[in-house]
Amino acid sequence: MGSKNKLKRFKENETFANVLQPTREEVVGDFSLKGKWHTFFKNDNPIVLELGCGKGEYTIALAEKNPNKNFIGIDIKGARFWRGAKTAIENDMQNVAFIRTQIELVDYIFAENEVDEIWITFPDPQIKFQRTKHRMTNSVFLKKYHHILKEDGIMNLKTDSEFMHGYTLGLIHGEGHEIIHANHNVYTNEGAPEEVTSTQTFYEKQYLEVGKPITYIRFKLNY
Repeated sequence: MGSKNKLKRFKENETFANVLQPTREEVVGDFSLKGKWHTFFKNDNPIVLELGCGKGEYTIALAEKNPNKNFIGIDIKGARFWRGAKTAIENDMQNVAFIRTQIELVDYIFAENEVDEIWITFPDPQIKFQRTKHRMTNSVFLKKYHHILKEDGIMNLKTDSEFMHGYTLGLIHGEGHEIIHANHNVYTNEGAPEEVTSTQTFYEKQYLEVGKPITYIRFKLNY
């Protein structure tokens, strides 16, 4: 994407009512919507997050299928989720929002027990050992997710990375969390939820074209 297109999208994001772009200081200080997201959506419907949402394909697809839930895509790259935000506005989707911020600040944005479900879709597996702290399913991140999730909250990980799939499964087992469903290839093995196979992201389609298996884990965090 050219720099002119990026700048155009950044400018357009600023005009979207469904996009929030707080500074880091605003987030870690006392984020105004923390614990008060019902005031943003003007309802008390369940809240579902897509972390590292990219273009927002999952946020949009899930929101279309579940009008009685609120969906929030989070990513640091606003030029990417511009597409999702624009689609939501064009289709008058009142249950969609996007936040431009770092994932590690998620527990500053949402209060304890405020979120019902979290989706992590095709994250960077950060395979090198020194990058472990950046893996979105490491122990530190899981504790952050547990803090903001309700007691019966659900986690979803969908990835093309066999490394990320295996690493996360091992961590879930090792820490005593509950696996609801694990699938090493959602398009050839039975049992994957419909919402996992019916929505394909831009990158997922590319992975499928070269024959990469898409994996999925649905789990609950127990501490």
